[in-house]
Amino acid sequence: MHDITIIIVMALTILGPSAVIAAVSYSSIYALGRNPSSAPKIMLAMIVALIFTGGLNVITLLVFFHLFAK
Repeated sequence: MHDITIIIVMALTILGPSAVIAAVSYSSIYALGRNPSSAPKIMLAMIVALIFTGGLNVITLLVFFHLFAK
């Protein structure tokens, strides 16, 4: 049972940020296509969102490894 829990948590830890990265990338490319003159603002917002997503992913993995350390 312990192994199944680890697999489920790891899958969610990987799939959650991946979905956010995909959504942010799609939205920013769509926005750039509609309004290319606002590229600096869109790129800044995209980079900030991706940094927060990556940071949250690292924190989640650290908590995961701390909880399930043998």
